[in-house]
Amino acid sequence: MKYIELRKNMKSSIFSLQDLKIMGLKVYPYQLSVWVKKAYLIKLKNGLYLFADKQDSILIEQLAFNIYQPSYISLEWALSGYGLIPEMVYNATSITSKTTREYKNDLGTFIYKHIKKELFFGYQKISKNNQIHLLAEPEKALLDYLYFNASKIKNKNDIEGLRLNNFNLQKLDKKKIKKYSKYFPLKYNIENILKLIF
Repeated sequence: MKYIELRKNMKSSIFSLQDLKIMGLKVYPYQLSVWVKKAYLIKLKNGLYLFADKQDSILIEQLAFNIYQPSYISLEWALSGYGLIPEMVYNATSITSKTTREYKNDLGTFIYKHIKKELFFGYQKISKNNQIHLLAEPEKALLDYLYFNASKIKNKNDIEGLRLNNFNLQKLDKKKIKKYSKYFPLKYNIENILKLIF
């Protein structure tokens, strides 16, 4: 199959080897390698590709969602988006119920942190420019962040070291935070950490 035929047949910007099989498109691995070298395609990970001319219109969150599932955007990326931390974040950070993973490609680094299945909640489905991804609610993004940093938090000074935006923290739904925090294992002291914050 020629690249122009692939382009005509594949409506999605991102596609996998599985998609090619389902659609009955005969594309050989060496062809994909050639098209990556010619910069027609961007290899996101083994078996997953993006049409290079679509890279400016694709959302980082959409890429993160497609690269590793199930996953939802959370931690630093979500906190920065919600204005809960002041820093600009350059690597997409997600939560997964699968194994912790990190993928690097031409479009950036995509980090996935493992969480127990019973903690895989508190996210919403976002549809933007016909692209879908899952995003943690601000309250859950904060709790996920505290969960992964719990061992470093012992007192008020440690909380200050996290550089959380106090003004925006006060806008969060405290009832939701309290409800969600009960699902986290006691050994992480999430409820005690929250007392230091609020």
